Amino acid sequence: MDILFLLIPLSAVLVLAIVAVFGLAVHSGQFDELEREGQRLIAEDPEALDEGQGSGKGAS
Repeated sequence: MDILFLLIPLSAVLVLAIVAVFGLAVHSGQFDELEREGQRLIAEDPEALDEGQGSGKGAS
């Protein structure tokens, strides 16, 4: 029973941290233009697939 005094506040802090991280992601615009990413994958141009992923050299 005493463990509940630890687990309940700990879970509330965890939920608040998750909500804060999600809020930061929404505020920074990470979820904008989701449709563009889906269209980028089916594009026939291979250069469009590599756009924004760096040069690709040296990566394993």
